[in-house]
Amino acid sequence: MTQDTVAEDVPARPITSPRPSRRSPWLRIAAAAAAGLIMYLAFPPSVLGPSEGSTDGLWPLAPVGVALLTLVLRGVRARFAALLGLVAGFCFFFPVLPGLKPIGTDVWIALSVTEALYFVPMAACMAVVSKTRLWPLWTAGLWLTQELLRGRVPFGGFPWARLAFSQTDTPLTAFASIGGAPLVSFMTALIGTLLAYAIVKHSKRATVLGLAGALAITFAGLIIPTGSGTGGREATVAVIQGNVPRSGMDFLGQRQAVLNNHVKETKVLAAEIRAGRVPKPDLVIWPENSSDLDPYNDPEARAVIDGAVKDVGVPVLVGALTDTPDGEKVENRGIVWDPVTGPGAYYTKRHPVPFGEYIPFRSVLTKFIARLERVPRDFARGTQSNLMKIGGVEIGDVICFEVAYDGIVRDAAQGDMIVVQTNNATYGHTSLPWQQLAMSRLRAVEHDRSVLVAATSGISAIITPDGRLVKQSREFTAEIQVSAVPVRTGTTISDHLGGAPEWLLAFVGMTGLLIALRARRTPTEDDAA
Repeated sequence: MTQDTVAEDVPARPITSPRPSRRSPWLRIAAAAAAGLIMYLAFPPSVLGPSEGSTDGLWPLAPVGVALLTLVLRGVRARFAALLGLVAGFCFFFPVLPGLKPIGTDVWIALSVTEALYFVPMAACMAVVSKTRLWPLWTAGLWLTQELLRGRVPFGGFPWARLAFSQTDTPLTAFASIGGAPLVSFMTALIGTLLAYAIVKHSKRATVLGLAGALAITFAGLIIPTGSGTGGREATVAVIQGNVPRSGMDFLGQRQAVLNNHVKETKVLAAEIRAGRVPKPDLVIWPENSSDLDPYNDPEARAVIDGAVKDVGVPVLVGALTDTPDGEKVENRGIVWDPVTGPGAYYTKRHPVPFGEYIPFRSVLTKFIARLERVPRDFARGTQSNLMKIGGVEIGDVICFEVAYDGIVRDAAQGDMIVVQTNNATYGHTSLPWQQLAMSRLRAVEHDRSVLVAATSGISAIITPDGRLVKQSREFTAEIQVSAVPVRTGTTISDHLGGAPEWLLAFVGMTGLLIALRARRTPTEDDAA
């Protein structure tokens, strides 16, 4: 048989690459959207309905959403991955932040879009590392890098809706006592990427390794002890929720009524104490904005506050707005008010809310957005310690959305107890009060401290160091909560490590990205991945 005969018997076929499916990009886009929605469902309140004593969303869906997004991004070009990340970000942040609608639909849209943009570089980088060894580890680290940046830039960042805040009462919560909220986020993301690994490798060994890794992380979280710090004494505390005349942006239109409500409930507490129906507390907590009449400059406000404090007979932490000495700005303060000596030590909110408590680029933006004039004066930024002595207990004060910021809460945890003074009247009957309460529960475990949440209109709560809710108020009701809680003086591993875990875990993600960028993309490497 000649060579010509062979050529005739076996005709040569042109080598062609398979045509990509036209549906494939749209399937990935749909899957990215689904990933964002699945992650949203993990956050409180549950779509099944918030329940008394629970701040949980459908928390197992957080790693499931991460797993789906990881699978969607695997092997695609960075530019397309960026688009997929944007889609996932939109479908996550828009439904998780609707509590901002009372301020304005445009505010909700603008912040949701801004937050979604952080998913763009994260997704592109996730796609880049997806063909390297150890990509589940690198991907989880990249998630931490995104949360680190989002919590700092711009205007001090907005660290709301971190993965950790979906894991309030779950097997992963205990990791907070070791590496804080960043470690909880990392472990949540790592479980998701390990689940993706178990699916994508198409081998029994990979499936076993991926699932075993995810189960090992979950089991490790279950055996980490929580609420076991030193300090055996207790303090009896009272939290006052006076309620507001109306919700929304105009609740402050009746400032005197808000103050009177908190004075009234404090006097009710005093009467209950005298009647022997409740124990006399060591300290009483009022919420943020319980007095928006400056008690230093308004004699009537000072008199009614002083009268209520004298009636109850113990120090009260009063949330008040006060003028700065030059009268140009406002301070958001927590003031220790003693029944004998009156107002004393105070803490001024360090992180005012941009566009809510101060207006960046005020001279320019107010020309185009008339609604910004509703914030006529900027709030001053506090600089002093948030530790104060009240009723024989050293408390660390955190005001409103400062509870989302690790550093501010870490400073507060140097005291014996953490207090969260908040005003949720603007955001009533939305997801935000529930999400804020979930953060407070995680902080209790993170620092092994009792946490007292005082809200003008709810949700107020008393939380033990293991994250358990002892008391929880309803929204838009006047309520008084009295309970004995542990006073802790020990420190957790998380306290000792400070902010190091977050930077270290973000460094893991950046290390993986550098390795991927330097790697020579060969068929052997792709097969090994």
